[in-house]
Amino acid sequence: MYMLGNTKMGSASSFSKFCLTLLLLVDVLGSTNAQLSTNFYSKSCPNLLSTVKSTVTSAINKEARMGASLLRLFFHDCFVNGCDGSVLLDDTSSFTGEKNANPNRNSARGFDVVDNIKSAVENVCPGVVSCADILAIAARDSVEILGGPKWAVKLGRRDARSASQSAANNGIPAPTSNLNQLTSRFNALGLSTRDLVALSGAHTIGQARCTSFRARIYNESNIDASFAQTRQRNCPRTTGSGDNNLAPLDIQTPTSFDNNYFKNLINQRGLLHSDQQLFNGGSTDSIVRGYGNSPSSFNSDFVSAMIKMGDISPLTGSRGEIRKNCRRVN
Repeated sequence: MYMLGNTKMGSASSFSKFCLTLLLLVDVLGSTNAQLSTNFYSKSCPNLLSTVKSTVTSAINKEARMGASLLRLFFHDCFVNGCDGSVLLDDTSSFTGEKNANPNRNSARGFDVVDNIKSAVENVCPGVVSCADILAIAARDSVEILGGPKWAVKLGRRDARSASQSAANNGIPAPTSNLNQLTSRFNALGLSTRDLVALSGAHTIGQARCTSFRARIYNESNIDASFAQTRQRNCPRTTGSGDNNLAPLDIQTPTSFDNNYFKNLINQRGLLHSDQQLFNGGSTDSIVRGYGNSPSSFNSDFVSAMIKMGDISPLTGSRGEIRKNCRRVN
């Protein structure tokens, strides 16, 4: 009896130790692989969304282009080591950040608006909300304010403690990319060819610099002649002349989030080489036609793709930090 009883006690104690170990393991795994959720800050920062939106709204009211700039920042953040706010970091003595990488230098903008949003959020709930999440919300708000679809943003990302200029140079597709390069880069991040076309539709808003489209408007044949001539008036052929002159990515409605970008592609009026690659006799032509015919189809696929992009390698749980200032680590 005694032996039997002792064995029972021993097994009970082993079982409880096993349960405790299992709980600890789940806790550790949970803290590193925690899922993002749309209600992440519902208790810790209940006024977060309205606070962000009012700041984004005033920035876009001041300058409509800012909506595109904030959306682009989110894209450039997610494509470099995941959506971790690394694009917002200034250079330090220990790392060279992403702001001066080729895709961002003289073109990434909106950092001051992110600072304003962060200040407003810190006023209502200090030390709670990451810069990575602020960028995700600001991108969504920008789309909605400019007439595009609305969606619930998944939250719970934390901020990176470092940034990488080389990763930005290698990770963000160049405007000179061909369709194969674009699809392989998006596929590598878990984004489908349909996601690529839908996300490219963000070029329904915003501006590009002459350096990004000079070769297309002077050297390419798959371009509407009158469109090329219009663009040439403000973008001289000679490199170094008018490099920073701007042109709208969507010639029809440059500050409205709609499906005109795709109609432009069908009419060979894509501004960037990488834009027109989506409608150039290849596998994505049918997707472009579909979006050109159906704004609702574009909107729903764009939302799905934005949510997928926002899920790229977030820092969660105890990884990373909640930055006090989006430009530098704590």
